[in-house]
Order: sequence, then structure tokens, then C-alpha cells
Amino acid sequence: MIRNLSLWLGLLAFALVPALAQTPAAAPATTGKIHGHITNPTGAPQTNGSVSLSTDNGHSSKYTFPVDANGDYTGEAAAGTYTLIYRQPDTPPDKMVDSIPNITVTAGQDTAADDDMSRQAYIDKLPDEEKKQLEDLRKKNTEAVKANEVIKNLNADLKVVAQDVKDADGARAAATQQLGANASKSDVEAKENEIKTAKYSDIETLMSKDTAAKPDAAILWAQLGLAQNGLKKYDAAETSYKKALEVDQAAKKPNPQIEGMANAGLGEVYARSGKVPEANAAYEAAAKANPGSSGMYLRNEAVIFFQAGNADAQVAAAEEGIKADPNDALLYYLKGQGLVSKATFDQKTQKIVLPDGCADAYQKYLDLAPNGPYAAEVQSILQQAGQKVSSNYKAGKKS
Repeated sequence: MIRNLSLWLGLLAFALVPALAQTPAAAPATTGKIHGHITNPTGAPQTNGSVSLSTDNGHSSKYTFPVDANGDYTGEAAAGTYTLIYRQPDTPPDKMVDSIPNITVTAGQDTAADDDMSRQAYIDKLPDEEKKQLEDLRKKNTEAVKANEVIKNLNADLKVVAQDVKDADGARAAATQQLGANASKSDVEAKENEIKTAKYSDIETLMSKDTAAKPDAAILWAQLGLAQNGLKKYDAAETSYKKALEVDQAAKKPNPQIEGMANAGLGEVYARSGKVPEANAAYEAAAKANPGSSGMYLRNEAVIFFQAGNADAQVAAAEEGIKADPNDALLYYLKGQGLVSKATFDQKTQKIVLPDGCADAYQKYLDLAPNGPYAAEVQSILQQAGQKVSSNYKAGKKS
């Protein structure tokens, strides 16, 4: 929208012209209403000043009405023909900013009478320097309108992206609901992948368009990276996340959440690409950039390494996450799950032998989440290892 400028070039205050001798008209017996809108030379509403109705070209005012913050005025006057006079608050009484002749107020009616000072006839009266200033202002306002329209469209797209991300995160549940409880695991996974691909493709399309329209918005690059990551376009995602960091760090006030998101995104790219040191460094940078979410980033790192099948990196990431949040049950499960991959089987005792730290991690998981989603699995592993389970875990009834 065009910005409302309280100062609009110091409009000329024109001296009043002596009026011709007129025969006083008889006072009308009835009145009519009048209203209108005042527009300043920039094309924006004039937010102050007053409108007067004069019968002698402005030498005196029969009626005066204030102009409100929206540029509107309203009032009531005796029926007759007037000159409409606009004055700013600091305009001397014997001068005017603008005038509109032959405004007729009709008894019992409401007359509309606007004063648009962006009209060419008014602009032509301005000095050359003020005309140039006005043209510059109009150009800036036009650019501002275009920029505001771009921002409006970007915000609308980001709302769509937020819903797409939510839908992608809930793809497994949606797939199960669509296919029914009797669907095979492979069918559910295929449907889940189909939903995620559609959502991430939508995000990629929107954010590719929007980063071209506004390349200095870091959040757009971060969301583009997220989509490319979801589509397994890791090289493209790395480029987008780095661009997000570059843009945000160049801003007057960098955004910790964006930098955390971009660094964590890079961590996922590297983790899924087998670049463990780079992944660790990226997740550490995310935690440093946005300390309030450090536990979430480190937890996600352990999850991503688990999904990538890198047990050693998974255990290391889980241990770092536990340092940040020692009460996160999932981290203990992830640590134990990473360690159990190295368990051996004792032929003599017919029991599995858990590596150091595995049983403790599993037991801590049960302590924190005795009826959590992995409790039955953990309970079974500990029993197979001959470990005593001291927790509040209760096995469900066998059907």
C-alpha cells in the first residue's frame, strides 16, 4: 500500500485573490450534508488539515470541517454554491493550499466533494524542484507497493509450505488411514513416500519461484533446502542451506532460528551422504546458533544417523544429545539400539552378550518411558541378555 506521508513536499500556499463585488444572497432556510476525501500530491490520503466552504473565494469561511486520519471530512451547510478550500494545520488564514470551485450543497441531500491534489492541474502549479521531489516520492511509493505485494505473496506461500511440511511429517499416519489397517508394510511405505514426494515437490516449486523473486530472504532458501533434502537432492539442498546462512549472516539482525534450521539441514545432508565429521560440525553449529533448540538438533542427528544405518555415529550423537538433555528417553533408546548391533551370542549360555553401555542405556530408557513405544522391544532384549529389568514397564496382555 502507498505509505501515508505526513510531510508532502511543503505544498504551495497560494495567496487569496480579491473577490469581485457580489450581491449577498438571501440566507437559505434549509441545509444539506457534504462529505469528501482529501488526497495529497503523492496519491495518499491527507491525514490532517481542514476543509472550509467559502462564498468569497476563501476570504472568509462559512463552514469548516476537520480532515481525519483517513483523509475524510464530513459536515453540514446551508444550501448554496461554495468554493471548497483545503488548508493544512499551519496554513495562514489568508492563504490556502488548494481550492475547488462551484461546489453545490443541496437542501436535504448529501453532496460528495473530493479534493485530489494529485491531479495534473494542481501538480502543474508546483515549482520545478517540488515537482522533481514529488516524482521521486511517487517512484519510491510505486516500488514500495510492488515490494509489499511480493511480501504478501511470499507470506501466502510460506503458509502453504508450513502445511506441506506438516502433511509430510504425518505421511505415515495418512498412508495407514488411506490404505486401512490390513495393508502390508511395503504398501504403507510406498504410499507414505508418495505423499512425502508430492508435498516436498510442492515446496520446492514454490520456494524456487520465491527465492528468484526475493533472493535476500534467508527463510526461503532454508525452506527450499528442506524440500530438496526431502526429495534426496542432497547437492542442491547443500547449496540452498549455505545460501540461507550467507543471506542471514549478511542481515542487520541475523535470525538464530533460521541459522539453526540451515545448519541442522546441512547436518542431515552430510549424515545421509556418509560425511560424519561434516555432519557433526553442522549439528554443533546449529546448537550454537540456536541454543534453545540444541537438544532437538542433537536428537535429530542421532535419528538421522539411525535412519542412515550408521550405528557408531548414531551412538556418538545420542551421547551428545544426552549431555544436552539427560531426560530424553529416545536418546537412550537410540544409544542402546546403536550398541546392540554389536552384540554377540554366547552358545554356552544361549544368551546374547550386550556391549558395554548397552544394557544401561536400555534400562535408562525404561526408567524414563516404562510404557514408551519401544518398551516391549527393550524389555525383550534385556531378558534375552539375562538382564534384570527394574522398571515400571508392564507388558500388554497377550491376545
